Amino acid sequence: MCREPVLLVIAHGSRDPRHAATVHALVRRVRSLRPGLRVETGFLDFNVPSVQGVLESLAAEGVRDVVALPLLLTRAFHAKADIPAVLRDAPRRLRIHQAEVLGPSPLLLSALERRLYEAGLTPADKSSTGVVLASAGSTDPEAIAVIADIAREWWHTGWCAVRPAFASASLPRTEDAVRELRELGCSTVAVAPYVLAPGFLPDRIARGAARADVLAEVLGPSPEVARVLLERYDAARVPMPAAVGA
Repeated sequence: MCREPVLLVIAHGSRDPRHAATVHALVRRVRSLRPGLRVETGFLDFNVPSVQGVLESLAAEGVRDVVALPLLLTRAFHAKADIPAVLRDAPRRLRIHQAEVLGPSPLLLSALERRLYEAGLTPADKSSTGVVLASAGSTDPEAIAVIADIAREWWHTGWCAVRPAFASASLPRTEDAVRELRELGCSTVAVAPYVLAPGFLPDRIARGAARADVLAEVLGPSPEVARVLLERYDAARVPMPAAVGA
């Protein structure tokens, strides 16, 4: 007999209440896609419950196996340092498997296009539309390279052009990428935030999109994002046989 591990979604947290509300909405969608799977949410900062608090509660209940899934789009500092450090301090009786971050994934590109179409574009607009792939930004070269790779991959699906941009730590900024696409001759310029939830940096992206024609919403609780969470969970879990007599 195998018991399905608990899925613990680990979010960064924010003082902006929209952040936690979006995370909880995404987790509800994950539960709706996989009835019977226990999904918990923990935050690294600003919001409750904390990751450590959730882990202690699970251990006290007698849970053995947990898949800890970073709610992150790239493998930057939080995925490489913060989250492993928190997990190392978990109760010893827990067997924890850290899942990969969400990106890159073809499903996330589908979610980005969904948001652009919801904002008013149509598939017929692709060849004349330049898109700014606007990320939060990072000082991690690996994370920056991933965003550039995603932009190149997305461009090959038929957009006039796709340019990466960053709200912090890296260049170019959203407004610079918008200007570049104008100069390139794209008839329409759209900004697609490659972020999961509203907050300070997504608001900065929105301000940088002031001269764009279209600004999409954040990825949020889109069905594609929820499916990526389940893919990462399935890849990370290692079913453990129940103890004899359990």
